[in-house]
Amino acid sequence: MNKQMERLKKQLAEISEVVNTFKSEAVQVKIAEKLFDVLIDIERADSDGNEVFKRGRRLRPDEAFTGVQQRKKPGATRVLNQLLNTDFFDVPRSISSIASYCKEHFDSDFKTSELSGILLKLSNENKLRREKSKDNNRFDYIKP
Repeated sequence: MNKQMERLKKQLAEISEVVNTFKSEAVQVKIAEKLFDVLIDIERADSDGNEVFKRGRRLRPDEAFTGVQQRKKPGATRVLNQLLNTDFFDVPRSISSIASYCKEHFDSDFKTSELSGILLKLSNENKLRREKSKDNNRFDYIKP
């Protein structure tokens, strides 16, 4: 029982960060309900036998094992926000160098057009500073 409680506490700590990013309390509640539905389905499956069902459909083995579908890769906004929390933007970075870094380290192949709007928003929010590069007359992004 203690192992299950510790596991649940750890899982709740992991998901609370994501759930709390949503400003709408209604959205937070909806996400929590879906997560608890999945946990209940897993518990039922563990006590019933081999087959795992969710809302009338049989889950694939990878879904049944983890209780959720395989996670998608993080989106451009999430990746850039993660990079803001590191020292990545301590030096000026071009959009193409940011895209290359994301491909190498996050296995996310973002087009520069996907990143440009998010970078502009981050610079408007004063989270990044946008400067014209002297080399190629394009913008570089750096922490303020």
